[in-house]
Amino acid sequence: MSAEENKALVRRAWDGVSQGNLDVIEEVYAHDLVWHESDEDIHGVEAARQFVTIYLDAFPDMRITVEDLIAEGDKVTSRWTAHGTHQGELLGIPPSGNQVTITGITIHRIEDDRIAEEWEMPDNLGMMQQIGAIPEPEGAEA
Repeated sequence: MSAEENKALVRRAWDGVSQGNLDVIEEVYAHDLVWHESDEDIHGVEAARQFVTIYLDAFPDMRITVEDLIAEGDKVTSRWTAHGTHQGELLGIPPSGNQVTITGITIHRIEDDRIAEEWEMPDNLGMMQQIGAIPEPEGAEA
């Protein structure tokens, strides 16, 4: 696939998830995919679907904006921003009702016209501070 085709595949994945279309996971990801998340790896499309569901349940109005896509060879890097309201439990944390903005960078590796692997670096600390699970540091600007 060309760099532009790889970028279109990645954009399709982000757009589908942002619209709550979990079927896009089976459509664009390899069945044996590996997502390298901050604290653990996620293996396979069913585990990916479960992982995404946790966040969509916690932030049902979540919308993801892809700020940049850069492609070279079999890799696409995306810089993204997610916005949503913490309306559901997240990893044992009760809903706060807070508006949240999360930024991140993801590197996607394409193989056989599918996303086979991802390395994701979201601002989890910022998210946890915004939902009130971790206090802001003393003297931090709001």
